[in-house]
Amino acid sequence: MDVSKIKNELLNQKKSKFKGNIYHFSQVNFAYNSNKIEGSKLTENQTEAIFATSSFISKSDELVKIDDLIETKNHFKLFDFILDNIDKPLTKSMIIKMNTILKRGTTDEDNPRYNIGGFKILPNIIGTVNFIKTSPPEETEKQLDKLLEKYSKLKKVTLEDILDFHVSFERIHPFADGNGRTGRIIMFKECLKNNIMPFIILDEYKSYYLRGLKEYGNDKAFLTDTCKHAQDIYENICNELLDFEINDK
Repeated sequence: MDVSKIKNELLNQKKSKFKGNIYHFSQVNFAYNSNKIEGSKLTENQTEAIFATSSFISKSDELVKIDDLIETKNHFKLFDFILDNIDKPLTKSMIIKMNTILKRGTTDEDNPRYNIGGFKILPNIIGTVNFIKTSPPEETEKQLDKLLEKYSKLKKVTLEDILDFHVSFERIHPFADGNGRTGRIIMFKECLKNNIMPFIILDEYKSYYLRGLKEYGNDKAFLTDTCKHAQDIYENICNELLDFEINDK
């Protein structure tokens, strides 16, 4: 599958608002799985209903967190944001904007400890069991600057480069919340930008993904294989939904 065709169709379909296409699939699939990995209780059907109609039918007596709803809507906006900036270089201000879009309007925005729109001010970790240590708040911005500088000097970006960046970004963990979702959508953006098959990490492979992050320094294969499998899944969907030609008159 020609990745440039995927990129062009995502951009065109975003403008057309036509439903049932690769843009529609990507929005729902990405928002559902990336939020689910972080603990969202919304189902895939509910996520699709929110995308299509800005509403959904909940089960009787089902407790729905307002933040799950808001962050689902925000993830749709975040996906649009990366498409609007798909060919622009990755910068610190862009990454801050991504995280701000994701967290805007949530209860975290009212809590100064989360510092929405800025970097973390309190220490954080990845996971709770066999957790991964992250950069201390006072080192966060400097380490992110170094990471972006190193990445910007790459002459030809490969999948391995994008995964290297992702692991380093997650180990910095620059924000109080939303680091995983911000990091995963950065990977999608950078894959499309560099003509690499993009991918969405599915919640069912969460354990493999987290193991890959933890073991990356010792063995890159865990994360690489997980992401390549995700590439295969996304490519198969693209082959089904993009098997057509449009002749412009």
